[in-house]
Formats: sequence, C-alpha cells, structure tokens
Amino acid sequence: MPNRSAAVTQAMRVLLTPERLSSYLAATGGDLDRALDLYEWNARLGAAVFEDLGYLEVVLRNACHAQLDRWNRRNRGADPWYLTAPLTPQSQKDVAEARRRATRGGRAEVPGRVVAELMFGFWRFLHARSYEATLWTPCVRHAYPHQRPNRRQDVYRRLDHLNTLRNRIAHHEPIHGAQVASTGQDVAGLHGELLEVLSWIDPTVARWVRERSAVPALLAARPA
Repeated sequence: MPNRSAAVTQAMRVLLTPERLSSYLAATGGDLDRALDLYEWNARLGAAVFEDLGYLEVVLRNACHAQLDRWNRRNRGADPWYLTAPLTPQSQKDVAEARRRATRGGRAEVPGRVVAELMFGFWRFLHARSYEATLWTPCVRHAYPHQRPNRRQDVYRRLDHLNTLRNRIAHHEPIHGAQVASTGQDVAGLHGELLEVLSWIDPTVARWVRERSAVPALLAARPA
C-alpha cells in the first residue's frame, strides 16, 4: 500500500471513526497503520467484486427478461410481462418504482428501460419459493439452460448471498473477514458463486469474466 503521512493517518483515524475501523483493528491486533492498509485493500477488493457483480446483474436480468417476455407473449398477450405476471405486492411496488424512474423527464416507457431500473433484490426475489409454480417452472428456469439439475433453490441461495455482498460493498462495509455477514462464505467462495450463476446462464460469458477479473489477484495480495 502507498505510504501515508502521520497527518493522513491521524485524519483517517478520526474521519473513518473508531466504530468503522473496529473490525480492521481487530483483524490487525490493534495496529492502526495495518488496519488502514486493510481498509484500503477492502475498498479495492470491493470495487473489483462490484465490477464482476455488474456483469452478472446485467446478464441475469436480460436472461430472465427474455424468458418472461417470451412466456408472457405466448400466454398473456402483448403487454409487458411486468404488468401482467402474477407478482407479489412487494414486487409490484418495485415495478411501479422502476417505471417511475424509467419515465423521468417525460421519457416514453420502454420495457428495456424499466427492466434496467429493477434492482438486484427484485431479481433475487423473483427466484424465491413463492414463484416456484407461477414463474420459475413455466419460464424463469429456462434462463439457466446450463444448470444441471435445474433447481430454483440453488439459484436463489446464490443470489441471496450475492445480494448481501452487493449491499455491503455499496454501503462500504467490511468484506475482509473469514465470512461475509450472514452468507457463511468468504469473498473467494462468493465470487465462485457469482461465476457459477453466470456459467448456468452462459459458460462463455462466465469464462470471460473469470479470466479478466481482478478479484483473485487482490485476494492473493491481502496485506499481512
């Protein structure tokens, strides 16, 4: 890590706050300089993971959207699937908010724009047990043509873990521990789950993300 002056070290100690630094100090035996090194590394690792999560999120939502759109046109007509599918009240609220964001400034509503405004948590919940019979079995499972066996709960579990990881990174929380929040896995394991879900959708894309990812090198470069 780049050298820090004593003034920078002191400023970061105060401005990051003892509470935020507590997990880093605990991991480094109370050594402030090493704790700040770990904090910087945690930020770089989070950025690298977030980049790969971005690929997954776009591929995931587009794969699901394609299947939902095809199923909806075949069974329910020409209206967008998010208006006619049997969504829960919470999912309907998420759709309403996405439609509002997609039409800001008087823009025309375009399904692709609405889909892009639906958060990762929406897609995670679309794989929950409550949608097994209504959406997973008739259409969403086809978004994962390379998953064997084709099981909703396996996809949901991984998306639930990755949603937790995504939220921690977005809120600048620690991901340096042996386990990340309630996932029961470390970052290496969670990154493996990310690649696994991608491989169920398209192995070629998964391989490309794996080959270009900065995550493995950063994990190997964790400060002592």
